[in-house]
Amino acid sequence: MLFVPSIEEGLALARRVDPKYASAWQGRSPGDQAAMARYFLPHGSAKVLLALTRPRVVKWYCPFADQREFPSGHRYCINVYIGCAHKCEYCYAAGYEPQQPGCKKDFERLLRKDLDDLEQFNVPPAPVHLSNSTDAFQPLEAAIGQTRLALEQLARYRRRFTTVTVLTKNPLLTARDDYVDLFGRLAVLPTDHLRHAEFPEHGLPTVRVEASLAFWREDVRSVLDPGAPPVAQRMEGIRRLRKAGVPVVLRIDPLLPRSPLGDKTWADFGLPDPQTLNDLDLLLGFAAEVGVMHVVYSVAKITRLRRGGMSDIRKNLLAGYRHLVGTRGLVFRGGSWRLPDDVARQQVVEPFLSLCQRHRLRAVFCKQNLISTP
Repeated sequence: MLFVPSIEEGLALARRVDPKYASAWQGRSPGDQAAMARYFLPHGSAKVLLALTRPRVVKWYCPFADQREFPSGHRYCINVYIGCAHKCEYCYAAGYEPQQPGCKKDFERLLRKDLDDLEQFNVPPAPVHLSNSTDAFQPLEAAIGQTRLALEQLARYRRRFTTVTVLTKNPLLTARDDYVDLFGRLAVLPTDHLRHAEFPEHGLPTVRVEASLAFWREDVRSVLDPGAPPVAQRMEGIRRLRKAGVPVVLRIDPLLPRSPLGDKTWADFGLPDPQTLNDLDLLLGFAAEVGVMHVVYSVAKITRLRRGGMSDIRKNLLAGYRHLVGTRGLVFRGGSWRLPDDVARQQVVEPFLSLCQRHRLRAVFCKQNLISTP
């Protein structure tokens, strides 16, 4: 018989949680506070303040983020693989993920342990995301199937999760019949789920695929998303998902500044213009046609790689950014160069939002999209 620690032991752990995570515990019942503490916090640590370090695979969405700055709250992320074969030139995860994709050691065993702990500790349901640092449907999935395994196990423990979100640049693989069947199973909350009635009552989907398609032209995709599927293939995958009734969010993410960059164009930096207004108009027209839930956007940041030098493409993107802002300079934060907020808003975001309004599409900033997923 499994040993289940008392609520008092769990609450004792909860009282030691680092203040930057404490808001996620506030306002919850003693039982929920204790369950979350037992799952997320180390049990044997001698430290006075405890960080979110215990789970093996089913982790706190962003375990290093201060909840006061990034209020993701109680939600999970399963990074099914390490690294990514897509090699996107703007990828923020390249700042901390290995450059070569691979499988996690003992993934199935560790996944099952985490899921068993959720059940043993009676942790309240929360959203789960696959994934924030690697594409769960990159080419490895067709050969290895760890994402399929994860989805099957989530279906088995469905009452421990609310929304299941899959983020991918390969929607054609997610649209395969076996995965669509899995999404159908995951879409049904069991009758003993604590929020069983809430989702249908408010018309909230319990499964969604967030498909990333930031570029309309294949010549741009081949430069900036060199290892990702072609544009036409992604569009076909999105169409199939929608035809199968799977809710889709379209991520036109990231957004990049358009030519002219002051007195130069992207061609002066050896790059095609990544997103003309016509390109964005066509992408949004496609989104409206297939009936996506909403579109997600953010402004591209140029990330310093985890190790090794930057590619020529990344260097050219950075040079274009620097030329656009001139002597004012870029903002360097969190290992990435970013446009100043007012430049990003005026040059990049506002024209995009105007197009969204024309197409009657709701546009959601990426951070807000995450923290609002129920």
